[in-house]
Amino acid sequence: MKKFRILAVLLIVLSTLGVEAQDCWPLFRGDPSLKGEAKGSFPDNPELLWTYEASDGFKSSPVVCKGIIVAGTIDGVMLALDMKGKLLWKHESESSIEAPALILDGKVYYGDLDGMLYALNLKTGKEIWQYETENQISGSVNYWEIGSTTYLLVGSYDYYLHCIDAESGVGLWKYESDNFINGAASCADDRAVFGGCDGFLHVVNIETGIADSKVDVATYVAGSVALEDGKAYVGDYDGGFSCVDLDKGAVVWKYSNDKVQLPFIASPAISGGLVVTAGRDKFVYCFNKKNGDLKWKYNSGSRVDASPIIADKEVLVCNMRGDIQILSLSTGELSWSYEIGSAITSTPAFVDDRIIISCEDGNIHCFGK
Repeated sequence: MKKFRILAVLLIVLSTLGVEAQDCWPLFRGDPSLKGEAKGSFPDNPELLWTYEASDGFKSSPVVCKGIIVAGTIDGVMLALDMKGKLLWKHESESSIEAPALILDGKVYYGDLDGMLYALNLKTGKEIWQYETENQISGSVNYWEIGSTTYLLVGSYDYYLHCIDAESGVGLWKYESDNFINGAASCADDRAVFGGCDGFLHVVNIETGIADSKVDVATYVAGSVALEDGKAYVGDYDGGFSCVDLDKGAVVWKYSNDKVQLPFIASPAISGGLVVTAGRDKFVYCFNKKNGDLKWKYNSGSRVDASPIIADKEVLVCNMRGDIQILSLSTGELSWSYEIGSAITSTPAFVDDRIIISCEDGNIHCFGK
């Protein structure tokens, strides 16, 4: 009987470890592969805990680490709050901030619409260095570590993917695409993968800046790519959603709606055998990631530009009407919703059982229990 009790306790502990909450959401999609999957589970029936009102609206997604929330405003102010919504510091840029920040090794990295990339001290907001591109930065900075070097990757409307040394702010290389780069580069297996307005998916060696391959996906890619097991999952501006084999340089499968060709601006999220995305046609889509079979779709009620995130067996979605919704990952059934009343284009952050959302009306909201 004693052995059975011990076994039962071990099973409970192991099951709990599987959904342990994370305390850091350093990128707008959670990690360098931009999979959009969080540890832990969303609280049942989350409640609004606090709201912080900024000087202007938010298009940039919040990121959180070491108990500090960071998000940039349309009028060019990067804000840091504690987990109770108290302002810690501000850093003023020369231009509007639309790109999400990156928190890494005690620093904050972010770009603005003047094309400047800043490195700040996470605790104080003090500026450490600047790096200048030749046009606006709309997508998040990403990072990758090889040996002792941390590489920062950021795309610009100057057509280049820039690689910068994270410690010094010195540019290491630039890779030229054929048009604007709007989203963030995804990183995995020493490769940076991004789409752009040239209609190609670019695969670039992070150490050298040399292209491994370039895959034609036919039209603009406004969002970012999610990577897993050598596959890239990406939506495009004509309403197509594709799975691309990076080693073969070929499209494995593609979904498109013959009746409506509205863009996928949101970046996809991956969990288990499923990939979830959402579009400007108001629908949230869940596909079998291997063959592209549509498992379910859900009408959110308004167009969706904010990228969905997955935690455990649920999907969190925000739309342009200001609805926040939690859906079942297996069925798409709605389990909870909350109406903020202001457009949400930024991806939520999820840490320590808290959902952090920034809105276009200038408010940051925290939900939890």
